[in-house]
Order: sequence, then structure tokens, then C-alpha cells
Amino acid sequence: MKGKLSLLLTCVFAGQLLLAGEIPIKTHPDQLEFPDLQFEPPNADDFRVTLDNGIPVYIAEDRMFPLVNVRLYFRGGSYLLPDGKEGLAGLTGEVWRTGGAGDLDARSLDEEIDFLAARLSTGIGDITGSVALNLLSKDLDRGLELMLDVLLRPRFQEDRLVKAKEDLLAGMKRRNDRAGQIEAREWSRLIYGEDFWANRLPTEATVKSIGREDLIDFHGSLLNPANMVLVAAGDFDKEAMLAKLNTTFGQLTGAQQAFPPVPQPTWKPKPGVYLVNKPDVNQGRVSIGHLGVKLPMEDEFGLRVANDILGGGGFTSWLMAKVRSDEGLAYSAGSSSGIARSYPGVFRASFQSKSSTCSRAAQLTTELIRKLISEGVEEDELTTSKNSFIQTFPNWFRTPIQTVSLYGQDELIARPHEYWTTYREKVSEVTRDTVKAAAQEHIHPDQLVVLVVGNIDEILKGHPDHPDASFEQFGKLVRLPLRDPMTLEPLDK
Repeated sequence: MKGKLSLLLTCVFAGQLLLAGEIPIKTHPDQLEFPDLQFEPPNADDFRVTLDNGIPVYIAEDRMFPLVNVRLYFRGGSYLLPDGKEGLAGLTGEVWRTGGAGDLDARSLDEEIDFLAARLSTGIGDITGSVALNLLSKDLDRGLELMLDVLLRPRFQEDRLVKAKEDLLAGMKRRNDRAGQIEAREWSRLIYGEDFWANRLPTEATVKSIGREDLIDFHGSLLNPANMVLVAAGDFDKEAMLAKLNTTFGQLTGAQQAFPPVPQPTWKPKPGVYLVNKPDVNQGRVSIGHLGVKLPMEDEFGLRVANDILGGGGFTSWLMAKVRSDEGLAYSAGSSSGIARSYPGVFRASFQSKSSTCSRAAQLTTELIRKLISEGVEEDELTTSKNSFIQTFPNWFRTPIQTVSLYGQDELIARPHEYWTTYREKVSEVTRDTVKAAAQEHIHPDQLVVLVVGNIDEILKGHPDHPDASFEQFGKLVRLPLRDPMTLEPLDK
């Protein structure tokens, strides 16, 4: 009886809405009409202030939930490591948080953070790092104390370092278990060269050589207010929060010199087909591409749209439509534009396919790359791609913490805030001609590097339905040896 009454009330309510004209009656979704989306990105200057010691802060009140987010971003990362200390950045970033801080040993710090139901994290990447805090606004004062202790007075407790090194070594032993890990490692070496700093990965010897003093020294080298940006958003009064930040982070001092610039790749990738044998898998992983480009560049959005149509746009892209949907050769296929800021990125098309159909999928992929350059794109494809960029643009500013984090990282990487105020205009200005010109300028079929990881003997057999599809058509076949997971030295071919 209760269920029937609920159903009756629902029907009555729906009927009233229909009579009021609040539910549009349409026979097809295409007939639905919506008002134009009106959105302007917030002015970055409205969020920016400076602490007494010069650290820039991007701050925003957000009263929706009783939560506060505080994030400190800093320049500096693994590119600064000396030879023989590979793995130090990751270990420092982990034990920085887990190894205790201030007057609290590791266990006591864990317990206090758990008691506050807070999240306090640290991390060091290739070029930048962060210390981040999320907690209830009522616990903000204590949370800031803990965050400052972690930032300035980490203990790097020896037993936590030992545990972190053990975990890292255990993970390294599994480097060859997954074809995707092998592909990522060898692809980077083919594109940037063996000696590029990003390819200097930890080995058993380098990890075992790292001691507590190494962590202390590396951490100390990063504490430079000139290389820091702070962001905060949440349930607080802005002026009161700024006062708290000034009495904590505003007291940081240190050398004001900038870090060395990020080294640029000097290696010239060698076109060809590179094969890594992993006989225990029945699918091959294939990457096709070459060294990309570095910002700033005038035709950035032309290239972004070109890549979106080629393979970056998901199910609307050529690669997904042809390789996956039409031919059924891969569960997913896509591409990346190769645009980066600190050093050139990588233009790359990639997919996974059955061993017997890898060569056919590679053939279709390269055909689509050449089509993009020689024929360009259709007007409806261009419209769909541009609309996607424009209509999803507000997602960059979905929440206050996203907004201030975006602007804070802009300052960290020297991206002008005007990038966002002109973003949609520049996308709108992209034409079929600019897409084609950008593709011709930055995508080079004659320079393609092809990497194949899988059961190579089976992959090279190809498929009887596609006798014309073979990897030999892309260049000389070069077999790369698998690497020892602990030393990264080549194993016997």
C-alpha cells in the first residue's frame, strides 16, 4: 500500500510539472534547446596576494563544505639529481611525509593526522613538487602547524627510509612483468636518448647507495621561497587566513637564487622499427611517433585540434573510429599532440592489438597520420573538435581549489594567465587551413619511430587477411634486448 501511494504521488507531481510547462516534451534529444552558456574565467589577480617574504599566494573562500585545502608548489625535481643518486627524488618525496616531523616521530605523526581525519602529502616529480593539506576547517590551526613541521623539520626516520627503499626495490623487480612498463621505458629512450636526465632511472646500486643524509641534503636544496607558490581555498575568512599564512609560511627564509634551467634533449631519434620480445603475452603494444614541440608556439591550438581529431578526442577521433570501431583491431587507440612546456614533448599514436593484427593496425595508424597532413580535416570534424574544447573549458575552473591551483601552477611554470582569457578565442580562430598547416609543420611521417612490445615472432607473422601489412614497410627492424630489472643493463638478445 505504501509503495502504491508513493507511485501515485510521483505521477501527480509529474503531471503538475507537465501542466506547468516545466518539462519540455520533445520526440528526440536533438530538439532540446538550451540557453547559451555564459562563462568567463575568474580574474587571476583577484586571487593573488603576496606574503611578507615574497611567496605568491592564490586564495579563495569556499563555504560549501567545512573543509580547507592548502597546497605549496615548488620548482625542483629529479632533473637536479647528480649521477649515481637515481631514485633519490622519489624516496625523499615519500619519506618526507612518512618519516615523522618536528617533535613527532613517524608513528605519532601518522596518528595525529589520522585523528584529525586529515590528508597531508608530499611529492617530488621530474620538475616540480608539492606539499598538500586537506582537513576540516575547525582543525586548521593544528593542521598548519603539522604542515609547516613536515615542510621545514622532517625527520626522515631511518626505519621509514629502509621500508621505502625495500618497497622501491620490490617494485623494480617487477619492471618486466607488464608490457606497458617496458614500452614506456624503451619509448622514452628511443625519443630522448639513453643519457637524457629523465631516462636515468633508479637501479639496485643507486637505491642502496642512498642514505638519510642524501634525503636531508636534497630536501634542504628545495627550500627556497623564490621557487615557491602557495594556494589555499576553503571554509575560512580570507583576511584571517592570510594572517595565518603569514605567521607560518611567511616566515620562511632562504637563498633567493633560481634553480638551473631544465636540460633539453640533444638526441636525434632514429626512424625505424624497434622490437622488444615479451613472449608470454598475446597482445602487442605499439607506439608510433617522434620528438614533439615546446611552448610557446603560435600554432598551438591548430596542433591541439589536429591531434584531437586524429586520436586525442576519444570515440570521435579517427584512430578510435577506424582501428577500434570499424576494424575491431584494438580496444583503444589514441594519440598525443607532443606539446610540452619545460622541454619538447612527444607526438605519439599508440594502441594494443592481437599479435596477428598489430601490423595491420600500425598500417591504418600511419595512413591516418598521412591523411591528416595531405588532406586535412572536414568542416564537421573541425566543428565537433572546437566545440569540445570550448564547451569543456569551464571544467578547468570547476571548484575554487581547482581555480587557485591552476593559477598557482601557472606562476610556477611561467604560463601567463592571459592564456585562459584568450583560450576560447584562439580555439574559435582555428580553421581547416590552420589545422592542416600545423600538422604539416609538426608531424613528420618520414621521421616516425615505431616501437613494438610483445611476442615478436607471432607479431611478425602478421595476419593472412592482410598480407600487405608488415612492419618492414616502416623501416629497418631493430631488435632491442630486454633489460635486467635491477641494473637496467641489456639482457642477452
